[in-house]
Amino acid sequence: MFKNLMIKDFVSELSSSAPVPGGGGVAALSGALACALTSMVFNLTTNKKAFNEYDEEKKKKVFETLESSAENLDEFLDLMDKDAEEFLSLIGAFKLSKNSEEQKKLREQKINEGYKNALFVPLTIAEKAVKIYEYINIAAVLGNKNAVSDAGVAAIMLQSAIESAVLNVNINLASIKDEEYKEEISKKCKNIIDVGMINKNKIMDIVNSIINA
Repeated sequence: MFKNLMIKDFVSELSSSAPVPGGGGVAALSGALACALTSMVFNLTTNKKAFNEYDEEKKKKVFETLESSAENLDEFLDLMDKDAEEFLSLIGAFKLSKNSEEQKKLREQKINEGYKNALFVPLTIAEKAVKIYEYINIAAVLGNKNAVSDAGVAAIMLQSAIESAVLNVNINLASIKDEEYKEEISKKCKNIIDVGMINKNKIMDIVNSIINA
């Protein structure tokens, strides 16, 4: 849907009055960009002099993390399209007939399901994103020191992905009537943001210490 668009075309779609792509898609794209930068750091690391001096365990970790970063990049792009699909489905639920009590009941049920499905995608984005910090940390520690700033930008983009995704969770969550469910999701989101900030700050400390050494 959107993942194969040229950057200019995607930005044009984003700036239009069309309902998708929106904030959820941007959150997923931010996650993909964080993975791409992480991959770049590793690709600028392998076969360099400093890398060749690493022991086999460190070399293996770099190659494995590079592969995982690339895989997650593709998954974030898939989630960008999935977010759009679920939001369009929610819009479709609002268009259902409500001429009879039975139709009204079905419409309400579909709308409620639509909100839950619409928040599930950005929640997945946030949950996936917070795990990427592990890869960025490895990039900051073992990656090419001349590209350490890119690891820092990756961490910033990743936290942006997390917080943007959570905003999209919350706007859908606000329309759900199940208070117990809302509380559970809210707590989960807050924890993801908190853990993300801790990891981001940790990585930025590493990045800044290398830059200012």
